Amino acid sequence: MTTVEVFTRRVAEVTAAIAGQALDHTLEARLNAEFPAGGNFFKETRLACEAAIRAGWMCQQGEGSRRFGRIVQPAATTHGFSIDVVDLTDIIGPHHRHPTGEIDMIMPLTPTARFDGRGEGWLVYPPNSAHRPTVSAGRALILYLLPNGEIEFTDTK
Repeated sequence: MTTVEVFTRRVAEVTAAIAGQALDHTLEARLNAEFPAGGNFFKETRLACEAAIRAGWMCQQGEGSRRFGRIVQPAATTHGFSIDVVDLTDIIGPHHRHPTGEIDMIMPLTPTARFDGRGEGWLVYPPNSAHRPTVSAGRALILYLLPNGEIEFTDTK
């Protein structure tokens, strides 16, 4: 069974590898090369998320097609990143801004599911970017890392 501590150590493998890097397309390419979709890290992390959701400690907030929750506040153990996971099904989420950027690990649970038009893999939003997170064509889990836990919601729809 996965615990918060075990899950945090797993994700810290990624945050250790990227600590201090600019959040940009270069980082996105690096993550997709070093922690590729379909690789062991992706498979094991998706399974750990599914088990944690079943156990009730992940994605405790929200309802229906939009469940979410912060797993870890920014800390030294995660190199200053917070860890959040959302479970989304065919939904357009609330608009928000990333003051320091956002790193998304996209894990489709429905093979056709897309997050912001992208399938399984990493997506990096640079500092001061904004979007309305959208999952289409099914259900996906998104693990997202925020430097210093910074996110600014611009509406609550």
